[in-house]
Amino acid sequence: MTNLPDPDLDEAARWRERDAAHVAGCYSRYSDLVVERARGAHLYTVDGRDVLDFGCGIGVTNLGHGHPAVVEAVHAQVDRLLHTSVTTHNVPMIEAAEAIAAVTPEGIESVFLCNSGAEAVEAAIKVARKATRRSDVIAFLGGFHGRTYGALSLTASKAKYHAAMGPLLPGVHHVPYPRPGEGEAAVAALERLLASTVHPGDVAAVVIEPVLGEGGYVVPPADFLPGLRRLCDRHGILLVADEVQTGFARTGRLFAVEHTDTRPDIICLAKGLGNGMPVAAMAATPEVMGAWHPGDHGTTYGGNPVACAAAVAVIRTIRSEGLVERSARLGDAVLERARGWPAINPRVADVRGLGLMIGVEFTTAGGGPDPQTVERVRAAALEGGVLLLNCGTDDNVVRLIPPLTIPEDELDAGLDIIEASLAACA
Repeated sequence: MTNLPDPDLDEAARWRERDAAHVAGCYSRYSDLVVERARGAHLYTVDGRDVLDFGCGIGVTNLGHGHPAVVEAVHAQVDRLLHTSVTTHNVPMIEAAEAIAAVTPEGIESVFLCNSGAEAVEAAIKVARKATRRSDVIAFLGGFHGRTYGALSLTASKAKYHAAMGPLLPGVHHVPYPRPGEGEAAVAALERLLASTVHPGDVAAVVIEPVLGEGGYVVPPADFLPGLRRLCDRHGILLVADEVQTGFARTGRLFAVEHTDTRPDIICLAKGLGNGMPVAAMAATPEVMGAWHPGDHGTTYGGNPVACAAAVAVIRTIRSEGLVERSARLGDAVLERARGWPAINPRVADVRGLGLMIGVEFTTAGGGPDPQTVERVRAAALEGGVLLLNCGTDDNVVRLIPPLTIPEDELDAGLDIIEASLAACA
């Protein structure tokens, strides 16, 4: 039975009441905003608020909300074809695979289209095992790869994601994700794991985020990914780059592995690929993908024509609007400005990032994680009109991920609000 909303509540509160009555309570929301429409970098709520979106739906709307090229492509495709699944070939699916293969790192030419980042990671685990005839997988502490069972088994950003969910996938091993200056030590830790715990001949793949996302927006040392590539080559292990959050110009390169010219065997893509449409991809070298035969893997909705039309429009727009270069330029400007924030609030311990993927870490006076100040800053910023997201194992990092298309005056206005929030919470 549906309960009638309380007439004494305001409109947003009435919608939240309806949400609580029927939407699964497992969703953890970053704010209590109830959004009815969005455009560019702006979220418009049912109670008349206009909020700058510095979260982009967790790094999804890289082109901003409602980008005309994507909207036009979606509208045109809706009138042509909505769905066929694997009962036929469909033109947008082929075009999307071609567009992805044209921009992924050299050698990545074969594309499996699906619906979410977690599905892409699941597919990567399966094809890596089939291609190598090996069972085990190595991932990194702090990594986030999704909530389905295989992806969850790789995820090690928060223990609560695993709580009461076991048993998880066997044969998964975790090693520390390197911070600045720890590149060689991190590769050495992997070598020790292979010498002491799991034989390299049993390891199918190493799965890594080229920039740690949910785990705290950590940029690894420049020597780490090349060293990891060499280690994988020595032992015949496949290197899987989880670019779900870092991909499609977010870090100032089309893909984050390009910062160190590291070529993975498999790449997982989602989020920014569809700019809000549910589309993802696991792409690999022909040698790896060739291990699969018809029927070895599949999906009902993967390769959906409307979602694929959006993906093609996204890739074309990133190129035509120079968003890779714009992300790098604006990211450098934001980093330069943000590195002055410890003078505004002494709890700011570190500012780091690539392109417009920037993390601001907060610690206590004693040097421990400070999630309380993060929540106060986020609340003050939201009151001022900017939506910020947190991340990190201890929730003590604010992440700045505005649209790559945000007008510079709006970006500056948002940073002004953040700085005022930092001062208010000092």
